[in-house]
Amino acid sequence: MDIYKDAIVFIPLCVLLGLFVGSFLNVVIHRLPLMLEADWRTQAAELLNPAPASALAEGSPPEPFNLAVPRSRCPHCGHLITALENIPVVSYLVLGGKCSHCKAPISLRYPFVEAVTALLSGVAAVHFGYGAAALGALLFCWALVALTFIDLDTQLLPDDITLPLLWLGLAFNLNGVFTDLGSAVVGAMAGYLSLWSVFWAFKLATGKEGMGYGDFKLLAAIGAWLGWQVLPLVILLSSVVGAVIGIGMMIFRQHGRETPIPFGPYLAIAGLLAFFWGAEINASYLGLF
Repeated sequence: MDIYKDAIVFIPLCVLLGLFVGSFLNVVIHRLPLMLEADWRTQAAELLNPAPASALAEGSPPEPFNLAVPRSRCPHCGHLITALENIPVVSYLVLGGKCSHCKAPISLRYPFVEAVTALLSGVAAVHFGYGAAALGALLFCWALVALTFIDLDTQLLPDDITLPLLWLGLAFNLNGVFTDLGSAVVGAMAGYLSLWSVFWAFKLATGKEGMGYGDFKLLAAIGAWLGWQVLPLVILLSSVVGAVIGIGMMIFRQHGRETPIPFGPYLAIAGLLAFFWGAEINASYLGLF
């Protein structure tokens, strides 16, 4: 009975937590690429135009811009978003999808990210129950949600997320939470080298780059969490998902064949499918033979 009581409390708590984490992930998705771009520009300017220390000290420091400040505001009128206007999903519905001040439309992306994060958090709670595995699953899901939408927007998979995700996978598997440590280490190496090999084979054959280095790191991170045994399934699922979505985009949105489509979201979707139902999918597939 205690188990059922814990589940009744734990699962809704994870869903509620997922809603608020999803709200924060919207900030990460929007601001992290801008922060990285500003940092790259600063580094490039310092390399191209090195200035003496006295010159760098002159002038007012730039306004802070990070994941905490400044406060979120309407991009159309600059209205500061209040706490009541920032309740995940609920505020969007109450406001009718519009800014309370200027009535400009709010992107459906925001409640969608919050809802997806909450859904995945609930699935993690149901699948793993209370414990270290559920904590790891939540972190894994949240990172993949952020990476998916950042890649869709910018075609970048930031090292700031992929590399910590890789190390976290190895850390959780020190005690075999999801797989044994040896499988996790080999999974990280095999995940990176497999797509690295495909990248260079494609580039040597066509002279074009078929994917980015972030894709290598993301598959390495998935391998670190799930072990090398799951990597063939992840690659197969990502290819199937990519083919279906890519064909659909060309048909319904008239995307040309030359239009680049990020591969990271397909890897993330495949990684989530393998994370929760990899054993069942492998069993069903092998059962066909």
